[in-house]
Amino acid sequence: MHLTAERLDRIQPSLTIAISTVARRMIAEGKNVISLSQGEPDFDTPRNIKDAAIRALENGETKYTDVSGTQTLRKAVATKFKRDSGIDYKPEEIIISTGAKQVLFNAMLATLNAGDEVIIPSPCWVSYPDIVTLADGKPVFVPCGQNNGFKLQAEDLEAAITPKTRWFMLNNPCNPTGAAYSAADLKPICEVLMRHPDVWVLTDDIYDNLVYGGFKAGTIVAVEPRLKDRTLTVHGVSKSYAMTGWRIGFAGGPVALIKAMDKLQSQSTSNANSIAQAAAVEALLGQQDSVEEMRKVFEQRRDLVVEMLNQAPGMNCTKPAGAFYVYPSIHGCIGKTSKGGVLIKDDEAFALTLLAEEGVATVHGTAFCYPGYIRISYANATEELREACTRIQRFCHGLT
Repeated sequence: MHLTAERLDRIQPSLTIAISTVARRMIAEGKNVISLSQGEPDFDTPRNIKDAAIRALENGETKYTDVSGTQTLRKAVATKFKRDSGIDYKPEEIIISTGAKQVLFNAMLATLNAGDEVIIPSPCWVSYPDIVTLADGKPVFVPCGQNNGFKLQAEDLEAAITPKTRWFMLNNPCNPTGAAYSAADLKPICEVLMRHPDVWVLTDDIYDNLVYGGFKAGTIVAVEPRLKDRTLTVHGVSKSYAMTGWRIGFAGGPVALIKAMDKLQSQSTSNANSIAQAAAVEALLGQQDSVEEMRKVFEQRRDLVVEMLNQAPGMNCTKPAGAFYVYPSIHGCIGKTSKGGVLIKDDEAFALTLLAEEGVATVHGTAFCYPGYIRISYANATEELREACTRIQRFCHGLT
């Protein structure tokens, strides 16, 4: 008897989690491993946010909430969208979910029919195509080259749209590349979308506070308000507030779409954790100094990592404007042999051999639908990053 459903055969486990699991196992075996494979800030959740969670516990805020989240949190999200992005959403246009990943899952499952196409610029976050596939949709990848800073060009979006296109999905700033779009970058993309009124837009802005060098990330609805009635703006507290384990994501969008997502969520998880919702209110409305402090440290780490990786033979690393990842090319390493005698035939072999021989965990580019690269997260302690980059340099120097 075949235990699992056919739909599960169409997807694979998250490869970022898979590499992190191998790294954790090696650490448990006593090996000296530095894991740069997971997008998780090394900072602790700020004190004011933890205190808000403790207060919520003491006040007995431990009951079910509305499926879409508490009114207080939805109002806080509306305030956040207005303050940071200049977009007006009413509480009924907002949904709170168990992480931004559930928001994406709900949106795709609630709207896609078999064969509907979803345009995804690549390199892309590992879960986008699998979520689309699980919802019976078809991911359509639009490659975005390093020569354009891994950013989508409007003419490539135009060429990818067909009568079957249901959604266009944009991650800004982007995981895995850190590529970020300003309002000026988004304008020609919005012009294309205005010419195709049947295409819906999902913009995943979860890294938009983590930008560097004075950069300001744009967002679709702020650039082109006429797209608001077919855009879902996705966000969450995981990255900017170091709250990955609290599992709170949210989105603003048209009421009909939010209601459809609420209907689906009511039959899966119901509301997100009530204590985490209370903590998220404080994160969004409380003092924001900690966000800026973390951002400054990430900027210093980005500069360190880019400089050191570009000193590794065979690597070429673009300096990204946002998030906490770099996506260096390893084309100059492919075809060579490691000190341990392993042929580096592709990016996966590079990542696995680097982990085995130098104890540095990264994620190979094929996982992000764009081979020939690796993703490195610089959300680790600075000295740990320096040591990891030194090991990567040594590994690359040892290739012959």
